[in-house]
Amino acid sequence: MLLRQLFDNTSCTFTYLIADGPGGQALLIDPVLEKLETYLRLFDELELTLAYAIDTHVHADHISALGKLREFTGCETVHGERSLARGISRKVGDGDWLHLQQVKLQAIYTPGHTDDSYCFRLPAKPADLLFTGDTLLIRGTGRTDFQQGDAEAQYRSLMDRVLCFDDDTVVYPGHDYRGMTSSTIGEERRHNPRLQVSDQREYAQLMGALKLDRPEHMDIAVPANLNGGLLREAG
Repeated sequence: MLLRQLFDNTSCTFTYLIADGPGGQALLIDPVLEKLETYLRLFDELELTLAYAIDTHVHADHISALGKLREFTGCETVHGERSLARGISRKVGDGDWLHLQQVKLQAIYTPGHTDDSYCFRLPAKPADLLFTGDTLLIRGTGRTDFQQGDAEAQYRSLMDRVLCFDDDTVVYPGHDYRGMTSSTIGEERRHNPRLQVSDQREYAQLMGALKLDRPEHMDIAVPANLNGGLLREAG
């Protein structure tokens, strides 16, 4: 298996390239439009065929590359079934699988950051990999104050859907703002300050007190991403 973690400095977004190996099928998780040329160059250099381009949710801080990747490569574009985005090839439900020739990825519905947030699990040895989008970050969690966000729903997603995995499960988040690249479920359970609360009410109070700035490009990014990442037709 081939795994590359790519980073967009402007939005602090991680994109994950996963492939069976050089010369095989590949998928991208949370690709950023501004990095399109980087992705296409990698596909060419590694002789990869892109099968799927996946968004973990409708992003508010960057425009997705899904639409352009579909135009350039013919890949399937993927959202969770709760997404309202148009022009998506496939929408996956909780527990559904996406398959390459060897690698497989399972969708896990984890609402809270948005009402269409999903994580994706990749079974692997010695430990599974969990791509958590904006649901679980390294020593943090995704904000819940817009796009039908719900702190209590996020608490339930974290406790019932994410932290139920083994401690050695590797966590690959959708963003990081402090130079961290990966973690584990065990680390986050022990050291993530937002997970040291007694119940969902306390968690909701914590999230409600954050007072975060509005994403700078939200008014452009959300309409474009609801249109599959195609800015020219966004309304």
